[in-house]
Amino acid sequence: MKKLLIANRGEIAIRIARAARDYGVASVAVYADADANSLHVEVADEAYCLGPGRPADTYLNIEKILGIAKKAGADAIHPGYGFLSERAEFAQAVLDAGLTWVGPPPAVIKALGDKVEARRIAAKVGAPLVRGSEGPLTSAAEAIAFAKHVGLPIAIKAAFGGGGRGMKVVRKLEDVGELFESAVREATEAFGRGDCYAEQFLDRPRHVEAQVIADHYGNTVVLGTRDCSLQRRNQKLVEEAPAPFITEEQRTRIHDAARAICADTGYVGAGTVEFLLSEGGVISFLEVNTRLQVEHPVTEETTGVDIVVEQLRIADRLPLSVTDTPAVRGHAIEFRINAEDPGRGFLPTPGLITRFQAPSGPGIRLDSGVQSGSEIPSLYDSMMAKLIVTGETREEALTRARRALAEFRIDGVASVLPFHRAVLSERSFTGEDGFGVHTNWIETSLHNFEPAPRVESIESGVLRTFIDIDGKRCEVGLPAAIFSRLASPGSATTIPTPKVDGVLTAPIPGRLLKWLVNDGAEVSKDEPLAVVEAMKMETVVSAPRGGRIRIKVDAGTLVDLSTELAGID
Repeated sequence: MKKLLIANRGEIAIRIARAARDYGVASVAVYADADANSLHVEVADEAYCLGPGRPADTYLNIEKILGIAKKAGADAIHPGYGFLSERAEFAQAVLDAGLTWVGPPPAVIKALGDKVEARRIAAKVGAPLVRGSEGPLTSAAEAIAFAKHVGLPIAIKAAFGGGGRGMKVVRKLEDVGELFESAVREATEAFGRGDCYAEQFLDRPRHVEAQVIADHYGNTVVLGTRDCSLQRRNQKLVEEAPAPFITEEQRTRIHDAARAICADTGYVGAGTVEFLLSEGGVISFLEVNTRLQVEHPVTEETTGVDIVVEQLRIADRLPLSVTDTPAVRGHAIEFRINAEDPGRGFLPTPGLITRFQAPSGPGIRLDSGVQSGSEIPSLYDSMMAKLIVTGETREEALTRARRALAEFRIDGVASVLPFHRAVLSERSFTGEDGFGVHTNWIETSLHNFEPAPRVESIESGVLRTFIDIDGKRCEVGLPAAIFSRLASPGSATTIPTPKVDGVLTAPIPGRLLKWLVNDGAEVSKDEPLAVVEAMKMETVVSAPRGGRIRIKVDAGTLVDLSTELAGID
């Protein structure tokens, strides 16, 4: 390959562009209008506009991306993670266009990307497995029937997704139907397909996974394990490698199962095989992510293998640079730095970053998609950056992490930094009394964060804008005064205002997904009334008081923070 188009955005697009430069390949970025000021656009060698609209119109639009690849003269495409990264039809379209696809073959993505088929493959090779539905569920009624058959709790999951999106854990039979429909909506929005299946849910499990790389010559290598148990809303917040507090027998079983699943399918490229580990030591196969993982840096830090460069080598049909599981080099912990407010239930907080002051020093790596002055759009997920801390031992990594998180400063939007600082003082995580963290530990055991303060935006002296010349991005810097009539001085306010009695307001900027009640209905205090979607997460808005509701905003409308959605008389 000579020129690589990166079909993604944010920090992962930057990570891939840097790997391409290390590998000696030019990089091409794509961006939606909402990302015109994004840092990934500046880091790449070239950048082309995808136009306006939601992800379905931009980063999920295969025709547009292939058109830009042709215009830019790119001969290869890397999908990153999320968006089109696990879409077999995209991989096939790239190959049909005569381009190099940086990822597994389409047939492998289809087989393993279908979580139901992946379970069949796992069972075939003898991987540990819990009970699940025979195929995708076709309706809420079918989901309810499955729950009655196997018992609760169950997990409803997107059949063609990952990253926790389109996944709902159900503990009450009366909630199955509603949560099934919610999972379908999230899966459709995030992955373009709403197929969902169900399986038994292991209560209080750990999430342990194995990183795999494989070349075109039958070499399949496991690079080690990671623990990703610290999650909120089924999305990871903290990951580390190697997975601590597991036995060598468990580690070997995970390695062997991961290798067998990938080898059986003819896997090529980088991928991750995920497992759940119960309190009693039961291991159960979860899924295969046929792409690069967000948490790949902790494996890189502890093995010395550049996984993204390895992906490029494999796509160029070179053999793996390693032939066996590398010896572990120390311990690494990754902290996802999301624009979310832990004090308000991890509500996403899009807006303008007025200060982004990252730590540095020994053992510190930062993979960031933002800087001071960057704007966090409400259309995409909330991750701004990843802080990766490495030490000779887990204890040294924890010590360095405390220092790094104490140095980290972000203003303008709320962030999860207070959560990360608190985690490092929790004995359940640090392990003095054993490792007590599990996948819903945050929701059940870690509370009482102070809400982030309201922060107003600060206009800079110069604003950047862009023009497209034949679809190619060109940057123009102009005085902020030119835009003074268009700019909203308070546009970076990221925290919901207190509820006003009788007024239902939007807790976050986003899209009013749907109403749960009809106009004029009698509602009770704290009754769920509407669902607002932002940053690929759904937030339920509840009644501030009882009374008769007067709906003022239609479903499907984009709303700002504190937009008045309805009155309650």
